[in-house]
Amino acid sequence: MLAAAMMLAALAGCAGSGAGNGAGGSTDRTLTVFAAASLKGSFTELASRFEGQNPGTSVTLSFAGSSDLAAQIGQGAPADVFASADTTNMDKVQEAGLLEGAPSIFATNTLAIAVPPGNPAGIGSFADLAKKGTKLVACAPQVPCGAAAAAVARSSGIKLSPVSEENSVADVLGKVVSGEADAGLVYATDVRSAAGMVESIPFPEAAGAPNTYPIAALAGSANTSAAGKFLALVTGPEGQEVLARAGFGPGNTVAR
Repeated sequence: MLAAAMMLAALAGCAGSGAGNGAGGSTDRTLTVFAAASLKGSFTELASRFEGQNPGTSVTLSFAGSSDLAAQIGQGAPADVFASADTTNMDKVQEAGLLEGAPSIFATNTLAIAVPPGNPAGIGSFADLAKKGTKLVACAPQVPCGAAAAAVARSSGIKLSPVSEENSVADVLGKVVSGEADAGLVYATDVRSAAGMVESIPFPEAAGAPNTYPIAALAGSANTSAAGKFLALVTGPEGQEVLARAGFGPGNTVAR
């Protein structure tokens, strides 16, 4: 019995050391990507491709408004990559010394008006959003889509009075889809992704306030090699093809 006990202890010790040095234990790694809500469809596809190209690495995606993500990063939330829907929130993270290298611009986007099928409120222009009784939903001013909407309103001299201001473009779109709003200011890519559930009302004023999307690796990442590979995928031909198919404009991929 004593000999058997000693043998079991020895085997347990060997198993424990193997799991610790990777010689028989798991070598799986996780890459955590914080990305603007408008990137959900494209980045979900790119994450799947990345995992296929990099066996042993899984990608965890966290989507929210860029301002919320920047705040989380500033508060120490663990992440490896940040993709923002504007340069303002990326600049906040960079100024805090939380980036590993300079950001690269990988996409652009413009606003569109989303309305329920049939457009029951008869919205036909940006000015119609200010009509009395129109239930407009928009992003909060600190969110990139909200900042763009405010810029268009200022340049066109139109005062908007949203009945609700949301923390992400996905929340705005959700309120239009559910019928809680007559119209919502979202991105052209969001309207495309929700085809059949909403209709798009383009407006020329949107061209004056495009959104520029930067991406960067974060300082303190535990998986810097995978972070670099993910950035290369997003900014390279394969990533640009996926983004273009979703309706994004091209990025210049030049570090700022």
